[in-house]
Amino acid sequence: MRNIFFLLFIVIPALEIVVLVLSGQAIGVWPTFALIVATGIIGAFLAKRQGLYTLERAKHELMNGRIPSDALLDGVCILVGGTLLLTPGFITDTVGFILLLPFAREKIKPWLVRVFKWIFYTKTWIYIRK
Repeated sequence: MRNIFFLLFIVIPALEIVVLVLSGQAIGVWPTFALIVATGIIGAFLAKRQGLYTLERAKHELMNGRIPSDALLDGVCILVGGTLLLTPGFITDTVGFILLLPFAREKIKPWLVRVFKWIFYTKTWIYIRK
């Protein structure tokens, strides 16, 4: 678990800085800035659109008496993808765009199900009740 936090908070931001500096040297500071802003705007638009579609799908499944498990997994992917797209950097933007693509989510969801099952079965899930 400690390695995951090390990766998330040290290695990935350091790699993002390296990529941003190299991009600034290759294409210039202002085009790099424009790309960062553009990916944030496009990502917010795509996340909103995919999120609303997924919400409608979940409502439709609930109205038909089914548990919207597939829609909820899509919602998790869209939430994480949208958050990654709003953070500056090209690596996180690439992962965020991948999570927003429906055909890519279909490949990621089985892995996500295995992770959630592992978390629940090993009782490493932490929740707070008020």
